[in-house]
Amino acid sequence: MKEERYFYVPNAAEGKELPEEEATHAVRVLRLSEGDTIWLMDGVGNFYRADVGIVTKKRCLYNIVETLPQQKTWSGKIHLAIAPTKMMERIEWMAEKSTEIGFDELTFLDCKFSERHVIRIDRIERIVVSAMKQSRKAFMPVVNELTAFKDFVTSCNADYKFIAHCYNDRERVDFFDRLKSLPVDAAVCVLIGPEGDFSFDEVELARANGFEPITLGNSRLRTETAGLMAVTMAQIQKRM
Repeated sequence: MKEERYFYVPNAAEGKELPEEEATHAVRVLRLSEGDTIWLMDGVGNFYRADVGIVTKKRCLYNIVETLPQQKTWSGKIHLAIAPTKMMERIEWMAEKSTEIGFDELTFLDCKFSERHVIRIDRIERIVVSAMKQSRKAFMPVVNELTAFKDFVTSCNADYKFIAHCYNDRERVDFFDRLKSLPVDAAVCVLIGPEGDFSFDEVELARANGFEPITLGNSRLRTETAGLMAVTMAQIQKRM
């Protein structure tokens, strides 16, 4: 049985040709030829079975044979907003694994104690696309640019908003326990701070804008681990 080959093609139903990067992989790496069967994903909920058409050194045309609409395997929306770490490969790993698990949106926060104030969104998006294809996810998470903390918390309109922090003298609730009390179809947003945590002022600003302080458990977690843990907890709750 031949391995199914998946390609990310935005607006696949409206086109007839693989994007340049996907075409290069199909032609030069996989050596696909006319008549081969491939699978396309548009990132917004559809798979397509297609046949390879004309192939050249740099181009790969296709003909759609069947459209297969997909449903998300979780309800509602999971939005993770996180401060990027100094070592970007750690955040890239988190974005990859969170995509495999399943979430809807990723925003990067520029906080008072952030160690990194510039990121390459295009690189993160490539990692997310690769993880989406590998895990056969029909929906691609939205990846947003780095956003100032204040701008984000004052504009976030999720149904339920949470901020994870490590200040023991500030009241917090257990995130997983709190998730159990929410409607499964709710839109949830959770904030994860930098290695130095959010500042006191940031925590208070978030609270003033409707964010509920939470803890992710008794262990002190690295930023990327906390982000992945938050996504996993929300994913479990939204499958119940």
